[in-house]
Amino acid sequence: MFRFHKSLDIVTVFHKASSPASTRVVNLVKQISANTQAGATLDQASGHSPQTKATRDPFELNITEDPPTVEQVQTILNYVGKGGISKVIKGANNEKDALKKFRQSKDSFLSPVTVDWNNGKAIAGDDESEILKLLKAQSKE
Repeated sequence: MFRFHKSLDIVTVFHKASSPASTRVVNLVKQISANTQAGATLDQASGHSPQTKATRDPFELNITEDPPTVEQVQTILNYVGKGGISKVIKGANNEKDALKKFRQSKDSFLSPVTVDWNNGKAIAGDDESEILKLLKAQSKE
């Protein structure tokens, strides 16, 4: 019988190495990623079905110091909603303003931002509890 393996969800952290908050987020996300990988290996070895897991499936972690593209910024702004725009783009009031500021200066992008592309969610900043919620949530089937 064939079993198609689902591709891994992709989680990106837009990181700024000089920022202590960003470094904390990267360390947290790396730890969660390692735990999900270890949990998947244990489940396979023990024969436990994925439905019994309390945490999400393993994910592909992408940590980058490169700024996002304009298209990625648009997507991130949609994920964070109106209330999160100013946490993603410095001094922005709305999506149009944010995109304008970002096009003028990539430095207006505020790292860290953690993005779960497959589940359509993003967390701007270093709110550990929100990042834990984002990354521990079971992925959609």
